[in-house]
Amino acid sequence: MPTNVPLMFLGLLLSFLCGHGIAWVYMLTHSGLSYSRSFVNSLIVMPVIVSMVMMVLSNNLVTAFGLMAVFAIVRFRNILRDTLDTTYVLSVIVIGMACGTMKFATAVMGTLLTGGIMLYLYYTAFGSRHRYDVILNLHWGRPLTQVEELDHLLNLYALRRDRASQRGLEGQEGTDLSYRLLMRDPDTLDQMIAEIREINGVSRVTGLSAESESEI
Repeated sequence: MPTNVPLMFLGLLLSFLCGHGIAWVYMLTHSGLSYSRSFVNSLIVMPVIVSMVMMVLSNNLVTAFGLMAVFAIVRFRNILRDTLDTTYVLSVIVIGMACGTMKFATAVMGTLLTGGIMLYLYYTAFGSRHRYDVILNLHWGRPLTQVEELDHLLNLYALRRDRASQRGLEGQEGTDLSYRLLMRDPDTLDQMIAEIREINGVSRVTGLSAESESEI
């Protein structure tokens, strides 16, 4: 059958533009250490290739089986470090399939919706947990039965506190305590540490900012 060149060019161009949009969203929202420029480039090229594949396979069963045999010989393997990267790959493949089958409205709406969802997840930090923002370490030189004075002060500054660990060393007096705190106001951390240092029996006070409990 004769090839509709303008329609074919429109499908390939649209797949390129949609892949470009998904790639821009990925570049904006990516976090962590697994960023790869080649992966971003593949998000642009892949929908164009898939679109061409769908045009070649349109209503031709023999060609479809032949292409399956080719892909069985030429195998592409790549381990994705981030599970969200798999979602991006799947989205550009489906967009390429839509462009290759001339379903242009589906391709455009799918690109806009997918990009919007990814941006929503990025800006709302959906899925991340932030139960504690400060890790407090100190040495308590008095008996643990008298630690209520310290706990009362922590309750004044923290919405939530959790004694993560306590450790006593042989041959030394006192106990090393570690707390996880969710501050009422993060700007009062220095003031809280200053007041803790004034408590009798407290030494070696340090405060560290805790990262959000999310996978990097």
